[in-house]
Amino acid sequence: MTQVLGFHHLSLSVRDLSRSTEWYEQVLGFQVTDHLEGAGFRRTRMRSQAGVTLTLTCHEGQTGTTFSERHPGLDHVSFSVGAIDDVRALDQHFEQLGVDHSELKLTQWATASITIRDPDNIQLEVFGGPPAP
Repeated sequence: MTQVLGFHHLSLSVRDLSRSTEWYEQVLGFQVTDHLEGAGFRRTRMRSQAGVTLTLTCHEGQTGTTFSERHPGLDHVSFSVGAIDDVRALDQHFEQLGVDHSELKLTQWATASITIRDPDNIQLEVFGGPPAP
């Protein structure tokens, strides 16, 4: 049987494509690589310097409601950012931008994380350190 090797990309539905694109550029450093339009949607493809691909999609006829992890489907997205010091650097970056975020959380496994929310209330986490045992 063929094995899943990893993620190819992550695609998130957003209400305002321009606003969300700008937010992901400024807050998490993604860079736009492509704009696509199809039957009933507009999409921006973005990539991080490390090669993580993220697409933001705005669908025609969307409900306009914000995300809630309490509904079936996605709970949150966690981005690996390297070491604990990288999470600390992002803590300062979020402060400078005025991005609402959780306190830096340290764990017993020598990891750290911070939780933020994008313009559509999608819960995102930046995570640093080795994977949990």
